Amino acid sequence: GMVSNWTKIPPPLFKKVVIVLIDALRDDFVFGSKGKQFMPYTTQVVERGTSYSFIAEAKPPTVTMPRIKALMTGSIPGFIDVIVNLNSPALLDDNLIRQAKTAGKRIIFYGDDTWVKLFPKHFVEYDGTTSFFVSDFTEVDDNVTRHLDRVLKREDWDLLILHYLGLDHIGHMTGPNSPLVGPKLREMDNVLKKIHISLLSKEEASLPNLLVVCGDHGMSETGSHGGSSEGEVHTPLLFISSAFEKRSGPLTQPKLVQQTDLASTLAVGLGLPISRNSVGNLILPVVGGKTMREQLRFVHLNGFQLSRLLQENTPAYEKDPGYEHFKIAEKSHGNWIKLYLEGNNSEILLNLGKKVLKQYLEALKILSSSLSKQVAQYDMYSMMVGTVIIMEVLLLLLLSFPKALSSRAEFEVPLSPPLFSLLFYLMCLMLCAVHVIVCTSAESLCYFCSMSWLTAVGVMMLISALMCGILSAIAKIFENSRLPLKNPVVSSSRWSEINVLILAGTIGHVLSLGASSFIEEEHQTWYFLINTLCLALCQELCRNNFLLKEYDPQHGTTVKQNFDSIGEASECKNIDIPAGGNSKLGKASSSAEFIQRSDKWISLASPWIILICCRLLRSLNQTGVQWAHRPDFGHWLTSSEHKSELSFLAAVSLLMIFFLVQRRCSLVSKIAMALGLLGVYSYRAAIGNVVFPWQHDTKDISKGITEARFVYVFILGIVFTGTKDLLKSQVISADSSVKSTGLWEVYSGLVLLAALLFRPHNLPVLVFCLLIQTMMTKYIWRPLKFDAAQITIMHYWFGQAFFYFQGNSNGIATVDVSAGFVGLESYVEIPAIFLTAFATYAGPLLWAIHLLCYLSSEVNR
Repeated sequence: GMVSNWTKIPPPLFKKVVIVLIDALRDDFVFGSKGKQFMPYTTQVVERGTSYSFIAEAKPPTVTMPRIKALMTGSIPGFIDVIVNLNSPALLDDNLIRQAKTAGKRIIFYGDDTWVKLFPKHFVEYDGTTSFFVSDFTEVDDNVTRHLDRVLKREDWDLLILHYLGLDHIGHMTGPNSPLVGPKLREMDNVLKKIHISLLSKEEASLPNLLVVCGDHGMSETGSHGGSSEGEVHTPLLFISSAFEKRSGPLTQPKLVQQTDLASTLAVGLGLPISRNSVGNLILPVVGGKTMREQLRFVHLNGFQLSRLLQENTPAYEKDPGYEHFKIAEKSHGNWIKLYLEGNNSEILLNLGKKVLKQYLEALKILSSSLSKQVAQYDMYSMMVGTVIIMEVLLLLLLSFPKALSSRAEFEVPLSPPLFSLLFYLMCLMLCAVHVIVCTSAESLCYFCSMSWLTAVGVMMLISALMCGILSAIAKIFENSRLPLKNPVVSSSRWSEINVLILAGTIGHVLSLGASSFIEEEHQTWYFLINTLCLALCQELCRNNFLLKEYDPQHGTTVKQNFDSIGEASECKNIDIPAGGNSKLGKASSSAEFIQRSDKWISLASPWIILICCRLLRSLNQTGVQWAHRPDFGHWLTSSEHKSELSFLAAVSLLMIFFLVQRRCSLVSKIAMALGLLGVYSYRAAIGNVVFPWQHDTKDISKGITEARFVYVFILGIVFTGTKDLLKSQVISADSSVKSTGLWEVYSGLVLLAALLFRPHNLPVLVFCLLIQTMMTKYIWRPLKFDAAQITIMHYWFGQAFFYFQGNSNGIATVDVSAGFVGLESYVEIPAIFLTAFATYAGPLLWAIHLLCYLSSEVNR
């Protein structure tokens, strides 16, 4: 009984298997109210039919390609697969498809072309559809369903895989509560009904058929996926076959299983070896109809495969609790076999068999758990080398920073002394010795060790040169500090509260990234920092307007002079007042005084107005991990019953964007901007997000390709005009006003692009972004005469905060993929990537470009 006397793989349990994978199928779409309403046939089969239903838990990252890998190999993919998801290479790991092909099974596939890339030359027949064109809800599924009638009549296949993408695309474009979800679920229900009836009608007495219904991942409340929220990781998993007993009794909540369990269960069902790297457990109810001896044989196979995988990956595998449990279960299994062979068929044998089964299942659970933990093994040596280089470059930049921000704006990195020093060569030798020791003693595969020796020596030389550069820069700083100061009065500068806040806030934020919870909720850090900054600016304004005048007569004129210069700095054309009589002069001076006084009060109020704007933006989009599921104003606006309110808000936002941007544009750009913003509204109305006042129904929804391309023409026109002015200022005349106008026009073109790509409920984010920039420029930065470093860091802070105001987070699920397909008829890789990236990082980008506009307008400083 210690060695199995079965040398062959157990025979298959099912003749034909059909896998229907519905992309982004959430568990509540089948087991919840939506399932009862829109999937009546599936619900009936789940509640009263011959089926087993489970909730399969997917591990993050919840994107398609890693999930297909998990379903077919039973292993847990890494986060690198998020990037590889864009262009999937062939899957080299042992997997169910390869095993089926080796066993001579004929496989047919229709659906997402990711499968065709992962498993080239594995299918006898296939038709791939592109998964990235997310505005296509119908054709992408019709291309799969059109083959069904023909294939189901044929007998020349063993495994049929169908991957439907329409539901996922609806989620990306309109979210899980969209009115388009219901009809799509009904369509999927009809497909499942057709397949199930066809499989039942063709069944033979010897071997039944099996229908598996699953999702690769779910979708979040915004319709995206990639993260680890419950909606994204929980998907339904249904096994439907006449081999199972009919469901009876009260309906129970489906049991939770792992998504990786499907690979080993299907391998047993098809009579194939379990994939080598699978960490999944056999889902026992699927084989529950077989005899006790067969059931024990199946779980022993699974346990043997997991224990062998553990032996390959763990040196001290014998001490692992899972391995110990498995050996105990194997011994009990041997005793059971002895009793069975003796012809003992009593109740005792059955009870003992159940006990052994329980022991096996416990062992499988522990083995699977310990193997899953080992998946996250990282190449520490390569990561450390990379980290050392990054830290050295950062330190070198920080040491060169004061000189770069000084009035002469020099940036000097001392390179020649280090390269000819003895220390450099000693460090190179020492690092090469360390490299040899690490690479010769490393047990696991290391990327840096697999590089050629020439490349490795080059990296060691780079590390040594950077280290020597840092030491020589530090020596230079010490040398300069010993020199006597030429003008001690001028050089001693007092650190203001703003400087302390900016430095402490920036360093504090960097340190906070050492904790994963601070990364998940990073938006809270930025919201806190910009609120604190606004309060500090308020204090600075009060001090400049009241305290300096009161206590220090020589500072009394500073703010007055600063406000006098605002008009000149912000307007390109200066208006001269002619000296035509005392009365005119008197009127002019009194009106100037009034403007000055009103400017002063607006300046004092501006930090509070900015605080109110930030508070409103926080309630627009919930983000992060902990509270992302909470309802927010954005959800309220995007629900179908509030379309008129969303339309009104979008229209007002677009008008405000025009008034805030056009002030420094040329006449041609103003006209282009107005028409472009009108085109943005028309695009959103065409795709059904908003309505025109004269529209009563939104039945004629299109992809809005014409309207979006109409806006692109104006964006390119405005950016071209701005670029022409920039080139003119650089090549023909060194006129700073032309350069400033050119930069502003490029900026306004990008604002128009952001308005087109942002979802309608996010347009207020763009309005408040422009409003805060205008107020900060006119009433805070210019009157208080902040220096370039302070203004740069303030722009950085606000840019980061606006990244989160958009509804983004550090989780991949909040990336709005639909932005990459605005105006595209089919999937074009480079424009799609550019548009998605721009829409995601619009906040930081617009603040960075505004910084350039502001600094270029401050020529006199």
